Amino acid sequence: MAKRQGYEGVAVCVPVTVPYTRYSIKSAHWFCGRALAGLIKGAGIDKNEVDGMCVSSFTLAPDTAVGLTQHLGMSPRWLDHIPMGGASGGVALRRATRAIQAGDADIIACIGADTNHVDTFRQTVATFSQFANDAVYPYGSGGPNSSFAFLTDHYMTEFGAEREDFGRVCLAQRQNALPVAHAMMKRPLSMDEYLNARLIAEPLRLFDCVMPCAGAEAFLVMSIDRAKSLGLDYVEVMATIERHNAFPEDPVQYRAGWAVDVEDFYGQAGLGPEDIDLMQAYDDYPVICFMQIEDLGFCGKGDAARFVRERDLTAECGDFPFNTSGGQLSTGQAGAGGGYIGVVETLRQLTDQVQGHQVENARHGLAAFFGMINYDRGLCTSAIILKRADA
Repeated sequence: MAKRQGYEGVAVCVPVTVPYTRYSIKSAHWFCGRALAGLIKGAGIDKNEVDGMCVSSFTLAPDTAVGLTQHLGMSPRWLDHIPMGGASGGVALRRATRAIQAGDADIIACIGADTNHVDTFRQTVATFSQFANDAVYPYGSGGPNSSFAFLTDHYMTEFGAEREDFGRVCLAQRQNALPVAHAMMKRPLSMDEYLNARLIAEPLRLFDCVMPCAGAEAFLVMSIDRAKSLGLDYVEVMATIERHNAFPEDPVQYRAGWAVDVEDFYGQAGLGPEDIDLMQAYDDYPVICFMQIEDLGFCGKGDAARFVRERDLTAECGDFPFNTSGGQLSTGQAGAGGGYIGVVETLRQLTDQVQGHQVENARHGLAAFFGMINYDRGLCTSAIILKRADA
């Protein structure tokens, strides 16, 4: 591969969450607008100073990012629309960073947002991909629950993981979510409740599955000099990767694109897994958390069950703080906003702007992302490492 340039001189700042709600009659455009309003207020700038925008949304259709510019009264000179679901946040940050370095924009707003009407999820699933339309739905299977049940069952059979192992992730994330005001899940979760919850798709039960909701996550990307001039707290980018359709030869997915690029990833940052102080993983289902822990080098393939048994994953006092805002499994999945929550929460932790528990003395944070499931595999992966400005 060509030698990758570094990410020097770029700041990520102004974490914004538009509070989640289970259902909403408002449009995705409204949630994007609320996110943009939060960004310009948080940065103390005028809307017209935002000259770049990156947007991810399932429910913005028939509009894309172009239509949104008219709706929001913007005229950016750099624009990107990233329809990669849960992988979108890492990809957005990566591309926005390069645009800032190239001088193609001065301030870029990265926004992941979706609404959730009563019938939104069914409509999204029905039009998700041509592969699903042709090869899955005719056989009576549809939606992510059945796909991830398939992947989870395969992982358990192949590597010997037990449901209690997945439960450890869910319980820790629930504990992390309790102080977060907009979290959908508002009470502690016990292992007994987790194990005996309503069956959804064998072996998945209720608390293995995300709750779709409406909301938005967003952040700004600009030069460090610009962030300093505005008096903003910021983090720096140390490494990014993205990969699509990795390991197509695998009959059933048990690894993903992170495993292809993991050495390059840590090489960019000049760090190793042992230097990471907190991790945010895309967590629509626990098995994907296990894949990310393994593929990003925290343990060997198939060892994630042992890894979580031996560690405390909570943000308040854990030795491996994991999904420190509760992740999607306890906070909720605001559509494509779920692909941005890892950036936003890592940014909050490393600038002391948390909405829940603060991880003490955190200097380096890793966020990983996963999206676009086509029955037996997710096609898109990305990951980032961010560091405190003074680290």
